Amino acid sequence: MQNLTVWLNRRLFLIIVLTVTIVPGIVFNRATIVAANSDDEAAARAALLQSATAFEKNDIAALNKLWANDEALTVFESGHANYGWTDYRDHHLVPEMREMKNTKYTLSDIKLHMAGKTAWATFKYAISADLKDRHVDGGGLGTAVLEERDGRWQILHWHSSAPRRQPSAAPTPARKG
Repeated sequence: MQNLTVWLNRRLFLIIVLTVTIVPGIVFNRATIVAANSDDEAAARAALLQSATAFEKNDIAALNKLWANDEALTVFESGHANYGWTDYRDHHLVPEMREMKNTKYTLSDIKLHMAGKTAWATFKYAISADLKDRHVDGGGLGTAVLEERDGRWQILHWHSSAPRRQPSAAPTPARKG
């Protein structure tokens, strides 16, 4: 009976030692992972918001750092597609920024999802700008995919769309008679 008591006490002691040494390590690692995810989420969100600010300021140098600068980039906007950074920058982004003055561009209602070095977001956008002959106000919905590259979150895919315009009223047929 005494041997059984000694054996049980040793077992209990071993369980306590393992619990005291292993559980804090598990909790610490979990907290580190959560903190890292939180930091990544904040950095990905910041990249989206910085991109909107850079667009407002016509800051192509900042956009060059925030968007993927290779052929992997895809942009779908208002039924038009751009493939690769050079195509998007030279045939869409720069001409559009050159055309707009007093630009205000904001993102809101950002819903961000993280999976390792990839993030995707849905958002609402609002834009206001002066063109040569008129002022435009608009908004819509968007989706972005970001990837962490060399320690920076960069936009790899962008898709935005605006609500459909109301169709013009059909002309009323002339009455006969």
